[in-house]
Amino acid sequence: MNLVKVYIIQSLTTASNNLRLNSQQIEVVGLLRETILNSENLGETLFKMKKSTVLSKLAIRLNEVYNFLTQGKVDFLKISEQFREHSRYLIRDLNQFLENVTPMDYNKAMDLINEIERTEINVELINRELNDDALIINESNALKEELIMQDDSDDSESFHNFEEQILAPIKAVDDFLKRLLTGIIDNKDLSKYSAIMEKNSLFASARGFGIISDMHKILYSSFEEIKSGRLIIDKSVIESLRACLIVIAAVVKGKELDITDYLNKAEEFGRKYFEGKNQVLDK
Repeated sequence: MNLVKVYIIQSLTTASNNLRLNSQQIEVVGLLRETILNSENLGETLFKMKKSTVLSKLAIRLNEVYNFLTQGKVDFLKISEQFREHSRYLIRDLNQFLENVTPMDYNKAMDLINEIERTEINVELINRELNDDALIINESNALKEELIMQDDSDDSESFHNFEEQILAPIKAVDDFLKRLLTGIIDNKDLSKYSAIMEKNSLFASARGFGIISDMHKILYSSFEEIKSGRLIIDKSVIESLRACLIVIAAVVKGKELDITDYLNKAEEFGRKYFEGKNQVLDK
């Protein structure tokens, strides 16, 4: 068996042994191990899993372990110590994953990934396949109507269009955040970028890009809170919002870099300011 697969599967097994799992959760762990074992190209499989709302967060963690094993030099004198660290590192993420994902959810997400691999899928088909919870978001009716009524012929090259739409405003928003830190607050620009982030959050969610959608939710919610005066701008806030932009750009571009610190900073900020208030993060 491929040693990389053995390492990752045993890391998952060790992490799961530290959790009290019911029969349904044990089944999900088994399905996850089977996916890894049967993958012909594990790096590609994990990359595709990162685009699923259901699988993305755990897939990002597993991809970091994969990158450790396949990029650079592995010190085999310290591999046992590193294995224990990776296994401990996976416990929390695996626990959160298993609390929210049933065997049916997992199979449905993998079916969608396989379907995307086989054919070009338009927005209408993706919307039929997505779990109802994927669009739990406080979007306006006008925005919903715009997405429903838009001309789907624009999606003939949907993934390329997706990349272009998501990445187009990143530099401008980054510059805008830097201006906010200097104390220059323009409500017109806040409304403009809030609307763009909200639209792109829905756009990403409709295509199953859970992490990307969450990062946009945090950004547009923050802009609305800043505009209303409920969120005070300081260096920490701006760093957290820039972390959202970095995660978005890294995931969309498929950058094989460790973005854990940025993802953790963004998610912690989202939970601190918005969890339980307007469901910015899907927990």
